[in-house]
Amino acid sequence: MERSLETQVSQAVDAWLRWLPRWEPATHRGRVAPCRRCLGSPVLSAAGLGSDVPHGVQHGLSTRIKTIVDRAVAEYTSRNLPMLQAELDQQAARNRARSYRPAEGLAPEYEGLPLDPDPVPGAPFLFTIEGLANEAEQEAPSLPPLSEEAKAALRQEVGLADEYANLIGREVCGLLLQHRLRIQAGVAEYVEPQIEALLADLTKSLDAPLDPRDLI
Repeated sequence: MERSLETQVSQAVDAWLRWLPRWEPATHRGRVAPCRRCLGSPVLSAAGLGSDVPHGVQHGLSTRIKTIVDRAVAEYTSRNLPMLQAELDQQAARNRARSYRPAEGLAPEYEGLPLDPDPVPGAPFLFTIEGLANEAEQEAPSLPPLSEEAKAALRQEVGLADEYANLIGREVCGLLLQHRLRIQAGVAEYVEPQIEALLADLTKSLDAPLDPRDLI
């Protein structure tokens, strides 16, 4: 039996809350580029996760909610948009033919993030995961060309899929409002104490007197 959208959103929040106690602040250098999935996301606004919440916490929830929207759009496409579905099937077959697919099968907390860390000036990588993935993609067979009429029809179906995605997205955001209190309670219990501890350690470091030997 197909789960309702309300049930899917509730279960996604449940899963995120079960993961939240395992979250820890990142100790490595932060990324320069903002996350396109989370920056300005209406999903995060509906959930009450503002810019003061660490990105890792935001990303774990936004990715789970995006999966719900993507699944609904996929079902709509398979039922109503045959040209777009055929194009997606061909693309999926092409992807399966790639010998290296590092971005597949990741946990929601890592899905959609860059595969490699930001480069350090003066220390180039010998190779990157993204570069290896791009090489594998280039080796995969190309998709068959489309006529101008087919391209026009495909663009129309893509537009319909986008409209449906926006519709589902608005509905999901409305459903997330019902979970705001327990989302914020989870952040208060598991995230805020860790942030406060980091700030306290930083304050101690800044207030520590200089050792005269450090000046020699």
